[in-house]
Amino acid sequence: MLHFTTPTALVLLALIPAMAWVNTRRRDRPVMRLSTVGAAAAAPASLVVKTHALVPALKYAALALMIAALARPQWGTRQTTILTEGINIVIALDLSESMAALDFKKDGNVVNRLFAVKDVVRDFIAGRGGDRIGLVVFGSEAYTQLPLTRDYNAITTVLEQLEIGAAGKRTAIGDAIGISLKRITDVASTANVVILLTDGRSNTGVLSPPEAAAIAAEKGVRVYTIGVGTRGKAPFLIQHPLLGQRTIYQEVDLDEDTLKMVAKKSGGKHFRADSTETLAAISDTIDALEKTTAKMKTYSDYRDLYTWLLLPAAGCLALYIIFANTRFLRIP
Repeated sequence: MLHFTTPTALVLLALIPAMAWVNTRRRDRPVMRLSTVGAAAAAPASLVVKTHALVPALKYAALALMIAALARPQWGTRQTTILTEGINIVIALDLSESMAALDFKKDGNVVNRLFAVKDVVRDFIAGRGGDRIGLVVFGSEAYTQLPLTRDYNAITTVLEQLEIGAAGKRTAIGDAIGISLKRITDVASTANVVILLTDGRSNTGVLSPPEAAAIAAEKGVRVYTIGVGTRGKAPFLIQHPLLGQRTIYQEVDLDEDTLKMVAKKSGGKHFRADSTETLAAISDTIDALEKTTAKMKTYSDYRDLYTWLLLPAAGCLALYIIFANTRFLRIP
């Protein structure tokens, strides 16, 4: 690409039209008074007379080329390499049936909890850079949906395909944390984080939440827990065999005490998201807490082009001097 080392020098190009205007005004002033020029008016103009006005253009062209050379144009490439170890982030996402509750809104439309969580997680992933991100899903069972990777497009694609109930009806929070810890220890990193999003109470699984929190604290992994959903009763859309599709309200059962305990024991934080706005704000908070510093190295390979401007500038200036003092000499 084209690059100017001192681009401020190009400001001088604005002086050239002003110089041309001043010189034109000066030539238009009469320097010799004659009684009449009527006899010469009918004479045909020669080629020299027709091209006489072009001679000053050589001077201005030479000046413009020299100013451009003064800006020191260069042509080449610049490559920036980002060196960062990044951090490991595993997002553990609840797919139990309670995530179908319709207590969130997106652009004025009512959406279920999983839809709202997907939308915020997608934005969170897009805002990261250099970090490895993995995806764990859980319900009655917990399993790795995607191991740690920097391929954010792949993560987003897999995220969009997740469906409610795909991992079972119940909620195994302890197993979800355990699987997340296993994935994190697969790759060494400067920091390790688990982000757990759930709307329920741990009611199944091999590993209990307190045991999982103790393992996370031992391994130095911070667990951020996010309780998703409104308090009280939440609306659900069901298919009644006789009445068809209808909305019912059911009591939600979010165990915030356990989530707070897991977060505190592992050095993380607990959040409660009861709307799309609060969920997005929580995502921004975690994003700011877990930022990494990237070191950048820039490699440049440029070739100077000013000599290619000075040579034609010298040629234009030489032609101007020769023409202005010979065939196109102007007196006075």
